[in-house]
Amino acid sequence: MKKQILILMTLAFLLSYCGSGPRQDQSAEAMDEAEKILPDSEMAFLNNLKSLCGQSFRGQETYMQEGRESWAGKDLVMHVTVCEPDHVHIPFHIDDDYSRTWMFLAEDGRLRFRHDHRHEDGTPEDQTLYGGYSDGTGDAFRQHFPADDYTIDHLTDTLNREWNVVLNEKMTNFSYRLLYHGKIVFQADFDLTDPL
Repeated sequence: MKKQILILMTLAFLLSYCGSGPRQDQSAEAMDEAEKILPDSEMAFLNNLKSLCGQSFRGQETYMQEGRESWAGKDLVMHVTVCEPDHVHIPFHIDDDYSRTWMFLAEDGRLRFRHDHRHEDGTPEDQTLYGGYSDGTGDAFRQHFPADDYTIDHLTDTLNREWNVVLNEKMTNFSYRLLYHGKIVFQADFDLTDPL
C-alpha cells in the first residue's frame, strides 16, 4: 500500500513538473516572438497599452465634424481587457452599446489596428474587422493606421480613412482619432488618471 502511494505521488509530481514547464517556456517564447516581429516603436506602443491592462476609463467626444451624428451626450468607456504578448483588445462601449472592440495585433511583422463589431449574440456585424497597419511613422505614444486594402474593399471607401491612436507621454490621456483625407472628423479622449 505504501509503495502504491509513493508511486502515485511520484507520478503526480512528474506530471505537474512536466505540465507546468512547457507552458512557462511557451509564454516566454511567445513574448520573445512578439518582440522580434514588431519594430521597436510599435512594440513600445503595444507595451504602453498593456500597462493599462485590467482597467477601464471614461471618455468623451472632443471633436465631431459638423453633419456627423454627435456622441457628445453619450457615456463612452474603454476597457483594456486582453493583453497578450502579440495583441491587446479594448472593448469600447457607447452607453449600452457593447458591440465594439478595438484590436491591436502583431501581424505580418507590423502592428495592425482593427475594429471588431459584433451583435449581442456574438456573431459579427456586416461591417467589421476594418482598420489598417501602422504606417511606420509613429513612436511609443502615437501610431497612425491608414486604411488597409481589406478596409477599402470592405467599406467601398474613397475617404482615405486613417486612425490615429495617441497616448500622451505622461500616460494621462488616450485619444482615438478618425481622419478622412488627412482631416480629423472624430476624436474621443479618455482620462487615464481616473480608472473606473
